[in-house]
Amino acid sequence: MAVTENQNAEAIAARYHQQKPSHPGQFHVHRQGPVEELSSKLVTDREFKKGDVIAKLEGLSPGPKRHSSVQVSKTEHVELNSDLYFMNHSCDPSAHMDVDNKCVSALKDLKVGDEINFFYPSTEWDMAQPFTCWCGADKCIKTVTGANKLTAEQLNQFVLVNHIKELVAERDQQ
Repeated sequence: MAVTENQNAEAIAARYHQQKPSHPGQFHVHRQGPVEELSSKLVTDREFKKGDVIAKLEGLSPGPKRHSSVQVSKTEHVELNSDLYFMNHSCDPSAHMDVDNKCVSALKDLKVGDEINFFYPSTEWDMAQPFTCWCGADKCIKTVTGANKLTAEQLNQFVLVNHIKELVAERDQQ
């Protein structure tokens, strides 16, 4: 019997739930609901000012495109191998997954207990596991499928990494 993407997601989440915090004093995983619901979130343990580096992207391992990976170039994906795995999507993100500079940075001032989330299409051209967005932001894109399905006008509302900007430019030249 083949393992489904959702079963794989549950296994990865369960593994991360059993680990010690990867960035103590910076942020932690707020565990909520059963592991299989993938409903946990990442929250701050201290204040961050807009522009602050929340975490460096270290200890990454190359891998295939899947729900848990982050796209770092036009063709490559990595696993975060840390609590950063629990960064949820938002169309009003509090952070930028800056794969170009190998860090996560604050897009707004964050207080202790604020959720750290990012706009998934800012790094992902084509999502391995699209989903319905329920963030409720004014600029919500409703369905998160990847940057390839969004217009340049929609994407221009967000901070994007270089490979997404390049892929949009290539797409729109055709």
